[in-house]
Amino acid sequence: MKKLVQEFSKGIRKENPIFGLALGLCPTLAVSTSVINGLGMGLAASFVLLGSNVIISGIRKIIPHKIRIPCFIVVIATFVTIVELTMAAFLPSLSKQLGIFVPLIVVNCIIMCRAEAYAAKNSVGRSLFDALGMGAGFTLGLVLISAIRESIGSGRLFGYVLVRGYQPALTLALAPGALLVLGLLLGLSNLIFKKK
Repeated sequence: MKKLVQEFSKGIRKENPIFGLALGLCPTLAVSTSVINGLGMGLAASFVLLGSNVIISGIRKIIPHKIRIPCFIVVIATFVTIVELTMAAFLPSLSKQLGIFVPLIVVNCIIMCRAEAYAAKNSVGRSLFDALGMGAGFTLGLVLISAIRESIGSGRLFGYVLVRGYQPALTLALAPGALLVLGLLLGLSNLIFKKK
């Protein structure tokens, strides 16, 4: 049980996809304009990661080595299609906001990396906890970046005004602001974890 907890916690701290491994930065920078977008993208990617890790780990011994990557992509694409259609049906405004980045989860380097480097080599249980940890770490990172950008860049959080009369720093709401916030948070996480 202790090893499973370690598999989960590494995705949040040591091997956080955004701050530890610097993976999945394209959707991170693109959709982190609001907390709702960040949370939606994080949960969508987490669902795909969880489903694909479990299935790939379960069938890893019957997949021929030469065609493993196409097989991984088919499994991942299946879960992405489920997420995309579910979002379009039940959360159309969020689906529209996230746009092309939901279908692009198929080639997200976090998902592919975990499939190739972890799920294809480990048991279903360990792969499940790895996916839960990586998904939670990715979602937390997205929400943190989104909260900073939305609150300082627009003076709102979850669409609600935080302080009346606040003059927002519009740069943080734009693309350069995403890079600035990400860079500062990467530096801060490196400073914190290197000291430990």
